[in-house]
Amino acid sequence: MHTECGLALADFDFDIPRQLIAQYPLECRASSRLLHVGRELADRNFADIEQLLCPGDLLVFNDTKVINARLRGHKATGGKVEVLIERIVESTTAWALVRTSHVPAPGTRFVFDQTLSAVVEARRDDFFLLRFDRNVLEALATHGSVPLPPYIEHAADSTDARRYQTVYAARPGAVAAPTAGLHFTEELRNRLRDGGVEFAHLTLHVGAGTFQPVRTERIDEHRMHSEHYEISESTAQAINAARAEGRRVVAVGTTTLRAMESSACSPNAEVRAGARDTHLFIKPGYCFRVVDALLTNFHVPKSTLLILVSAFAGVERIRAAYAHAIQKRYRFFSYGDSMLLERAS
Repeated sequence: MHTECGLALADFDFDIPRQLIAQYPLECRASSRLLHVGRELADRNFADIEQLLCPGDLLVFNDTKVINARLRGHKATGGKVEVLIERIVESTTAWALVRTSHVPAPGTRFVFDQTLSAVVEARRDDFFLLRFDRNVLEALATHGSVPLPPYIEHAADSTDARRYQTVYAARPGAVAAPTAGLHFTEELRNRLRDGGVEFAHLTLHVGAGTFQPVRTERIDEHRMHSEHYEISESTAQAINAARAEGRRVVAVGTTTLRAMESSACSPNAEVRAGARDTHLFIKPGYCFRVVDALLTNFHVPKSTLLILVSAFAGVERIRAAYAHAIQKRYRFFSYGDSMLLERAS
């Protein structure tokens, strides 16, 4: 079965050798490789981003900060439980994915240690609303662990606590890193600024839904998870000024792109400041309003992120890029290498 654009979920599948899935970050953030996907494919180093960006380009970053969103404990009645916080709603309540032997009913109590427990209040699809007996962010800082993606097989350690975080992370709330930004060092950012590249920051708190698979063969039937984003007035003005002056807007990561495209809903597609939720599912056929180039990592097969980059750069170009990256032994996924995608005309 096919979508209205003539593509099915199977069109976004590929075989990735297990040994190419990066399990650990490189010693230096900026020493990763970069595949430039323009009219042709070009193998570069990430530090070459200085040569690929031009004075006046606006580089837009997602400054969300990953929280220690994974908790392990047991039910008050016994049985192990693992919780992955999806979104903090209020100071003591949060939506979460829950892994346990039986689906927990409302009223079920989870115990994480003598000072922290939570009660299930409601369920929505795969997520459970939990009410904690303490401030959630404070409890996670003490009792939680880094929520590494499922394809990273080692337990989170002190290196992950530092490296599964961008150097410019500022606003706590994400349960997955905006991984395109992991390659930047402060030294590289300073050199880019000195070279005339302009910076702007927004916030999109990446939710656990980013790990949820597309379960429908018809892409148009997939329900996109919701994520919260905020764009300041200064960032909106910087983006709109760059577009009005014909300068490139370069998104650092798919989360940054989704936030900007979600905010550009006015007739003239100006980016609006403010705090909102987005359910935007970008797939082939989408008309991009804001972003000219996208810096991103390599994404999981059959994922909404792979579908997004295929919409941005073109399905065939992405297929060719991924085949090339596998053949050239690029490192894949969160701790892997990067791509700079030019938007398909």
